[in-house]
Amino acid sequence: MRRRAPSAPAPEVPEPRRLAAIRAPLLDWYSRERRELPWRRTKDPYAIWLSEVMLQQTQVATVIPYWERFLARFPTVEALAAAPLDEVLAAWRGLGYYSRARNLHRAAQEVVARFDGRLPSSAEALLTLPGFGRYTAGAVASIAFGEHAPLVDGNVARVLSRLFEVEGLPGDRAREARLWALAGALVQGERPGDLNQALMEHGATVCRPESPLCLLCPVRDACLAFRHGRVDELPPAKVRTAPKRLTLALAVWPHEDTLLFARRAEKGLFGGLWELPAAEVEPEALDATAATRLSEALGVRVAAKATLGTVQRQLTHRALTLRLLRVSGRQRPSRAPGFHELRWCTPAQAGELGMSTAMQRALDAALAAGVLGG
Repeated sequence: MRRRAPSAPAPEVPEPRRLAAIRAPLLDWYSRERRELPWRRTKDPYAIWLSEVMLQQTQVATVIPYWERFLARFPTVEALAAAPLDEVLAAWRGLGYYSRARNLHRAAQEVVARFDGRLPSSAEALLTLPGFGRYTAGAVASIAFGEHAPLVDGNVARVLSRLFEVEGLPGDRAREARLWALAGALVQGERPGDLNQALMEHGATVCRPESPLCLLCPVRDACLAFRHGRVDELPPAKVRTAPKRLTLALAVWPHEDTLLFARRAEKGLFGGLWELPAAEVEPEALDATAATRLSEALGVRVAAKATLGTVQRQLTHRALTLRLLRVSGRQRPSRAPGFHELRWCTPAQAGELGMSTAMQRALDAALAAGVLGG
């Protein structure tokens, strides 16, 4: 009979006295020093959820105007669920990480269908919705509904790593389990939503990655990294891989006062977004080779007429080069094997499509080159 491998021991949790020595001063500090952010002035779970989604990988100053405009356009879960995806993606334009918008839209539709238009109040139920991971579920459940649900993001991980001298590289399973156990222990008590926000706020404004303001820290006396002179060591920096280089050839196909636009498949880079039809090419590919790739994607033969320039964009994991080719063909396509949908649009109509910032820059460059005759 085979023996089961012994399970990993549960992460150690500090004693209540030590937890209290962190919770109380952190909550007092948050009450005095927290930033006045618009989503902190509402009790609407939908508005709070939206802020948490937008704040992922995006700075607060960037999110504020987007959050306000998005709520004005889609003021309720029902309004968001009923809106066409194109309209949602257009409102998201410029925020990046468009899978967030697609998941937000899908989740809103499920909230209407499964929960009568009301977000469920527990992290466990929220995790059944598209786009909800442990962090987002914990944030919404604690902030909007007062559940004792923990959360760990980059800021919280840094604060906890220093407070409790947690070893290990970001992504290490034992380290992540330890951080979640600590967050789960700290959130028990009064004001769980404020406690979670205090941890995030502290990491963003005081316990910063570089040049942390330890002299202003409300929990400095309880911080093991400060006590042992290891603040600059914890957490260790994540090893970053060099961004992948990617070159796309873009078909700039004018017809009267319109250009051809294509919507990508839902997954992958720029998934579900509109663009000047694109195909991946080698960096040094000839225009004729690029035209062949575009012909394959569009399902009709196109010829390259002129090079209109290039647009360079640095994405998180990719160094992107967009090569703009003016093309033409005998047959104007209305469907294509490489895309979900095609449309011939004026520049004004294209402004209403969900398009990435990179593709918008490419469109601007094509128009500046006079592709529509001024």
